Amino acid sequence: MTDRPIIAPFPATRMRRLRRTPALRALVAESTLSPANLIWPVFVTEVAGAEGEIPSMPGVERLTLDGAKRAAETAMRLRIPAICIFPHSDPDLKTEDCERAWDPENIGNRAIRAIKEVAPDLAVMTDIALDPYNINGHDGFVHDGVIVNDETVGALVRMALAQAEAGADILGPSDMMDGRIGAIRDALEDHGFSDVAILSYAAKYASAFYGPFRDAVGASGRLVGDKKTYQINPANRDEALRCVARDLSEGADMVMVKPGMPYLDMCRMVRDRFAVPTFAYQVSGEYAMLEGAIRNGWLSRDVVLESLLAFRRAGCDGVLTYFAPWAAEVLAQQG
Repeated sequence: MTDRPIIAPFPATRMRRLRRTPALRALVAESTLSPANLIWPVFVTEVAGAEGEIPSMPGVERLTLDGAKRAAETAMRLRIPAICIFPHSDPDLKTEDCERAWDPENIGNRAIRAIKEVAPDLAVMTDIALDPYNINGHDGFVHDGVIVNDETVGALVRMALAQAEAGADILGPSDMMDGRIGAIRDALEDHGFSDVAILSYAAKYASAFYGPFRDAVGASGRLVGDKKTYQINPANRDEALRCVARDLSEGADMVMVKPGMPYLDMCRMVRDRFAVPTFAYQVSGEYAMLEGAIRNGWLSRDVVLESLLAFRRAGCDGVLTYFAPWAAEVLAQQG
């Protein structure tokens, strides 16, 4: 058997035959997109007056707890299966010891419980990293200018347990510390949370596309230095694959590539190499570029669905995207 497709010469083969009508194009579509492939990231704030649109992410808002409940109800109506919570915490309460990261009453954990009250069947995903609560803006503890690994892992475990206790269905360690997946998985098993899933940010790159997100969570002005000692060099492919293999071996149920569109090659390689549930994050900078161009009339809004379909074509089971509610509405209308 040959791997090469058998194609008769023209005119016996006319590739345009199967493009002639919408019905024919739908019949032979190789990749599909539905609301079931979407995870909706939302920002929840505890800071009075901080709710509302984020200037660097037009159309995306920081929400109050009541706003998060309404978003959850919207997700259920649109058949979006999961919502991912990112906390915007009080800047005056950020510390070097990041103690609020595992406080049961921090804004992230309160949001989990609030969403579960109104949408118990909606999957709630969380973010595990110290940056929302860290006065230095880093995902880990900083000692003498160095982001320390092992001490950070202990804190991330405490954070994971607090989120599981609050009712999270999926934990998303985004910190890129070595060994954190195994430590979190062991702790979940030991504390009776064996059913809580881990979607690891296994291939998270040190990207310039994260700027608007840091505005959204209030970390931009706090960050001292950069994150290149723990996030992956954008030049590296094999290192990212080793990180994915490590996280799977430590107990990750699903893995993520982040950012998304500039790293579609990695999405395809991860899916082909490991054959596990694979996700990508269409990050804030990607959103801002597309939405900005759309609002300026430079691109049609059709580019959103095209961009999301690209993730599916690259092998992703789903994508975290700020376009989720709009995309789900359009897909529902298309039937």
